[in-house]
Amino acid sequence: MEGSGNERPSFGKMGYGCKHYRRRCQIRAPCCNEIYPCRHCHNEATSMLSNPFDRHELVRHDVKQVVCSVCDTEQPVAQVCTNCGVSMGEYFCDICKFYDDDTEKGQFHCHDCGICRIGGRENFYHCKKCGSCYSIGLRDNHLCVENSMRHHCPICYEFLFDSLKDTTVLKCGHTMHCECYNEMIKRDKYCCPICSKSVIDMSRTWKRIDEEIEATVMPEDYRNKKVWILCNDCNDTTEVYFHIIGQKCNHCKSYNTRTIGPPVLPQ
Repeated sequence: MEGSGNERPSFGKMGYGCKHYRRRCQIRAPCCNEIYPCRHCHNEATSMLSNPFDRHELVRHDVKQVVCSVCDTEQPVAQVCTNCGVSMGEYFCDICKFYDDDTEKGQFHCHDCGICRIGGRENFYHCKKCGSCYSIGLRDNHLCVENSMRHHCPICYEFLFDSLKDTTVLKCGHTMHCECYNEMIKRDKYCCPICSKSVIDMSRTWKRIDEEIEATVMPEDYRNKKVWILCNDCNDTTEVYFHIIGQKCNHCKSYNTRTIGPPVLPQ
């Protein structure tokens, strides 16, 4: 390979990699002893195996060997190739065995998460209760749900903690992918799929329902009928007059309610 010693580490930068990462090495998966461009390529390939018992995911911290994409030399995990001297990743994390040439992502390793994140360390903080890194704009500005990021997205069921997609925190504290949230709103679904609380300000909608109910007179047989409801937004239970359009919570004025059985009085 031609070039001075100073030029050698940057040789081939951004010229190698896969659809997930630009990097100048491949990894040998210790679980199946096969070579893949990255762990995501491995997981996608193994998830398609015909035998369900052969399907598995690679544990990033277990990677011990990498193959330089420039000179094809297999070697222990390190940033610089022992044979040709190129940097196999402009960003390198020895803990995650992670390489990436595209440093504009702002990669950083979070010791509390135990994995590398993107977006710039200065723009994120680790929420101890939620168990993940959040934008600094959410510091003291969100409802904490213990280990809320260590669950699957309630829409697409992909594991959120190490997902490559952007995530959002709902008013109730539950999390999901931003693209899944936007698709949910586009389809006029305004409740959290996990706890059923409203995810946006619904006051204008509740006012419109008030007007519809006022203009819709119930038949005589149902006019004085009462039902017990549970409010999904404030968790209050109350007895209200039944209406075909909806039942309004007397506490928070929400129509995000459902009918329940009457409370059981102590004997």
